[in-house]
Amino acid sequence: MAYSIDGLDRKILFNLQEDAAQSLDEIARKVGSSKTPVWSRIRKMKAAGVIERQTVLVSPEALGLDACFFVLVRTSEHEAAWQMAFLKTLRARPEVMEAHRLAGDIDYILKVRVANAKAYDAFYQGLISNVKIFNVTALLAMEEIKSTTMLPV
Repeated sequence: MAYSIDGLDRKILFNLQEDAAQSLDEIARKVGSSKTPVWSRIRKMKAAGVIERQTVLVSPEALGLDACFFVLVRTSEHEAAWQMAFLKTLRARPEVMEAHRLAGDIDYILKVRVANAKAYDAFYQGLISNVKIFNVTALLAMEEIKSTTMLPV
């Protein structure tokens, strides 16, 4: 049974996405409710899988990860064994922030965070040593214009 999200849930979700470290009292005040119903709704949304997890966002630049590459991967391999090896490789690489399988000419797109071009080359060399890839194109992001983890609620 799917969880039905109402207006109060949406307000709670907005506030949690904005800053999950807020106290229940603070969230309750902002959404016009009291602490106990807010806590109950958050608990129910966690149980239903609406809220997957709570985490902390860290500045990549603060960690020296100044380079963001979008990596376009084309493969001539489409067997299950190849895909399992590729996915295992991606999941094992902490530089891979996102990975998506696409429809169209490009099979996969990766978002990779590294310190610099030399670190990207090390990532690339490791990737192609683990799985056979037909073509890889790396695009360096020159400027991050918008990045958010907030979903429109």
